[in-house]
Amino acid sequence: MLRLPKFEVAEPSTVDEAVALLAQHGDRARPMAGGTDLMPNMKHEIETPEVVVGLWRIDAMRTLEERGPDVHIGALWSLHDLQGHPLIRREFPSLVEAVSQVAGPQLRRMGTIGGNVCLDTRCVYINQSHFWRQALGFCLKKDGTVCHVVAGGRNCVAAASNDSAPVLMTLGARLRLESSSGTRELSVEEFYHQDGIFNQSRRRDEILTEIIVPKSKPGTISAYKKLRTRAAIDFPELGVAVLAVLDGGGRASHLDVCVTALASRPIRVGKLEPHYQGRVLDDAVIEAIAEAARVRCKPLKNIATEPSYRREMVKVYVKRALQAALSRRLHALG
Repeated sequence: MLRLPKFEVAEPSTVDEAVALLAQHGDRARPMAGGTDLMPNMKHEIETPEVVVGLWRIDAMRTLEERGPDVHIGALWSLHDLQGHPLIRREFPSLVEAVSQVAGPQLRRMGTIGGNVCLDTRCVYINQSHFWRQALGFCLKKDGTVCHVVAGGRNCVAAASNDSAPVLMTLGARLRLESSSGTRELSVEEFYHQDGIFNQSRRRDEILTEIIVPKSKPGTISAYKKLRTRAAIDFPELGVAVLAVLDGGGRASHLDVCVTALASRPIRVGKLEPHYQGRVLDDAVIEAIAEAARVRCKPLKNIATEPSYRREMVKVYVKRALQAALSRRLHALG
């Protein structure tokens, strides 16, 4: 049985108190919301904070409301509660699909949307016990100097595995970060960078407090599909989010495809315009979009499933996601 190392717990009741504690303790501290990611990582000694700054008493991070053209979601909203909220279900069906597929029901009741956005990267060589990793000589992400995924690699390629991230990218969401030095907002795409050791632009003394999502435009369709070994519990081997804006005749004026679990950050699949611009999303167009996405996605061997299989599944899951989004639109139209 893996044991937690010794640590202290601080329980601030305001964001200001929380960021002051993070600034005070520096790299010795980590923030924690639901703890469904941090606690296992501490047991595996991937993270070894001396101080855990618990955020659960900060009521200001539990708001959810419409403000003009946007929906503001407090980062402490549990995944379970978010998937059942009528406003989220009406405006962002793909987000509902994503958060409802995270882990299992018990973990969704504990896990938060902010925690999922800030989820640590994963790899077959890091998500093991300390004893196992020590026998291997550790790796670039923690305590070592080599990457076991890419021979001679100088960068960690542990995979981003957040189900919510690709959906929030397609929705054009912004993330509000607060620290003792002030507040700033980043797009979801700006928030992540290609480094498996720490793939976020969030500084260690910053807290993600709020997610701001523009309400859907008329004609918007969206969906999220997830590939995993089992039908529940598992992290994604591939996650695909799609969003399109259609005119009255069903022709696409905008299409966005974002994927997760293939690299150290969620990826927006680009250069798809020639395949859809001004066209109805019929079977032939969807086939062309899905094939273009497959060609542009190049998974690494950083999780247990073979990269070649996951690459072929990109095409399959882009097609399934677009078909699901279109089916939802037809149902809504009656």
